[in-house]
Amino acid sequence: MLELDGAIAECRACPRLVEWRERVAVDKRAAFRDQTYWGRPAPGFGDPTAGILIVGLAPAAHGANRTGRMFTGDRSGDFLFAALHAAGLANQPTSTHLDDGLRLTGVRITAPVHCAPPENKPTPAERQRCGPWLARELELVQPRVAVVLGGFGWDALLRTLDEQGWQVPRPRPQFGHGAEVTLRRDDAELTLLGCFHVSQQNTFTGRLTPAMIDVVLRRARVIAGV
Repeated sequence: MLELDGAIAECRACPRLVEWRERVAVDKRAAFRDQTYWGRPAPGFGDPTAGILIVGLAPAAHGANRTGRMFTGDRSGDFLFAALHAAGLANQPTSTHLDDGLRLTGVRITAPVHCAPPENKPTPAERQRCGPWLARELELVQPRVAVVLGGFGWDALLRTLDEQGWQVPRPRPQFGHGAEVTLRRDDAELTLLGCFHVSQQNTFTGRLTPAMIDVVLRRARVIAGV
């Protein structure tokens, strides 16, 4: 897993994303002007043999692109890690920087796109170029459950699983909060659980509440046996 994470962190396959992530690391947000930004792809992190894989969208420009760790250093991460802690899957409710002592139990967090995109909108071509990283991560982790945050991650994960030979129904299952789909490949099973993304647009408006994500995470624990 360390080899994969290192390779992801050195990727420069998408010129638009490389230019944007590096520009953001120079033109810093005022609140972080004294900090050194990561400015590179953010690899997944957490338990390398996790039963639960959380799949987001992409790093935030001033979150993971600054700190180097998924969902770390922004409001989305504040919401997610508080929920993971409440569900007994993290040792603390906050994630602020790489050396803050955070540990996940039975959980790994990743994304279908590892570079911060302009306006949080990766292109289909960028998702496709990043797809092999997600495929390799799935092969190494072999999770029993994937908690997918948002429709972009849901579609991207289904595409990757389809390419890997999982029996994805036609038409593909639609994303929705609380959606549950179990896929099979040979003797293996993987259950996808849909959850609204932990973006401020959802959490500040009440579209996604702590109680709602708690239900999804506790369902994931049951299925994964964590």
